[in-house]
Amino acid sequence: MSTLIQQNKINDLINHPGIGFESARNSAKEIFNKQGMPALKAEEYKFTSITKKLDSFLTNSLQAKAFEVSVDRVKSSVFEGFEGDVLVFSNGVYQPSVSDKIKELSISSISAAADCPIGSIAKPEKDIFCALNQASFQDGVFISIPDKVKLERPVLFLFLNEVSDAQVIQPRIWIESGDFSEVTFIEQTVQLNDSPTFVNKVIEIKGGINTHLHHYRLQNEGKNYIEVSNIETDLLKDSTFNSVVISLSGDMLRNNLTINILGSNSEGNMYGLYLLNGKSHVDNHTNVDHTVPHSESNELYKGIMADYSRGVFNGKIFVRQDAQKTNAFQQNNNILLSENAVVNTKPQLEIWADDVKCSHGCTTGQLDEEALFYLQARGIGKLQAKGLLLYAFAGEVLEHIGDDPFKKYCTQLVENRLGSKF
Repeated sequence: MSTLIQQNKINDLINHPGIGFESARNSAKEIFNKQGMPALKAEEYKFTSITKKLDSFLTNSLQAKAFEVSVDRVKSSVFEGFEGDVLVFSNGVYQPSVSDKIKELSISSISAAADCPIGSIAKPEKDIFCALNQASFQDGVFISIPDKVKLERPVLFLFLNEVSDAQVIQPRIWIESGDFSEVTFIEQTVQLNDSPTFVNKVIEIKGGINTHLHHYRLQNEGKNYIEVSNIETDLLKDSTFNSVVISLSGDMLRNNLTINILGSNSEGNMYGLYLLNGKSHVDNHTNVDHTVPHSESNELYKGIMADYSRGVFNGKIFVRQDAQKTNAFQQNNNILLSENAVVNTKPQLEIWADDVKCSHGCTTGQLDEEALFYLQARGIGKLQAKGLLLYAFAGEVLEHIGDDPFKKYCTQLVENRLGSKF
């Protein structure tokens, strides 16, 4: 499809947006029309040719409509062992009628929330898919966490998708956290059919003072599933934000994750595991922006790639001139199990302060043959030994999941994959 046809098709989408936010939508539309879809050699999408992947979706330029969801469907979709509250999304649209009522939180549609500042954190000029979402999403969910609220039970975002004719799904979530609060959010997506699906998700998180937020994600979709997600959080004084993303399957997944550290004595943590086979493609782009003194960030992403799969990691840490006494760690480690598997990794540090402790690095290699021989010499079969070594490599990321039922569920999925496929 030519660039001009692509642009015209997307114009059809952004000219028929959802409700409200005329000013925010118009500004995003202007940005999109000016920048357009990522070109083949665009630096930020250098190893992820997503524009070509989206040809069929641009041909239709149709946004998927919400479908009716039953309570039984919700119960059967939630992962085994979950103990918490569920917020349900049907093709990206929040469904309050089948969602749990969480008395400690204020939850509404974005259109019903007064003065919801969408695009003030995940700015549309930062990523073209932010602009596309802001220009054309139907409606979203607004979550306000009052001061001093500490939820003992996690909140599950359950995304149920069922589309036809290569339709687009665009969830939008705004989370606003009060001071001295703590909440755990978990994301789970369930594909109800095998139709080609493109999800363009934006989540903005506005932290308070001394807030502690945890965000865990599982990506385990079918071979026709494409997703771009932009998740960005503002972190204020004495706060923490923990993110863990487990990517197991899908066609092409692009995860943009940004932490803006705006208050001292704060800590941002990012952990990721991508375990790929077939022709799956996962691209993790992370940003940590240290703007004030006395803050810390930790980042560890690990990948295991087999068959013709491809992993991409691009991590950026910015330490601004005023951000003295910053501690920042970044590491990306990869194992290739096939001569045809590919990884592209680019850890980056940009430091303008002089009193900091920062490190970054990456490794790419194959399974340790000496360790494999050692296990086999002690009576462990080759496949089992291989699985044990790979799980030992992957398990370091899983340990950072703070919700036990979700950790158990993800661990079982990883163990099954390592034991059966590899």
